[in-house]
Amino acid sequence: MIDRRGIIVYLSHLKQAKSLRKYGHIQYISKRMKYAVLYCNMEDADRTAAKLEKLPYVKSVSLSMKPFIKTEYENAKPDKAKEYDYKGGI
Repeated sequence: MIDRRGIIVYLSHLKQAKSLRKYGHIQYISKRMKYAVLYCNMEDADRTAAKLEKLPYVKSVSLSMKPFIKTEYENAKPDKAKEYDYKGGI
């Protein structure tokens, strides 16, 4: 599996959203808030974000930090509600 990283691109007009296809895989386009979420390879993410910043129709670009967030917890306590077996009494 190839590591991917999300890039959020805020646009001035949605007409240019299709032209973002050459920079990565477009996952979502918000018509109301005028942004697009695209994914590219982890190694190319910084270079792609720099290229996108230079485009005239792009307001701002932000990189996703999800690949760097730790998702495994050591001292996670189990949920009390999930401990009870509700079907056991029937």
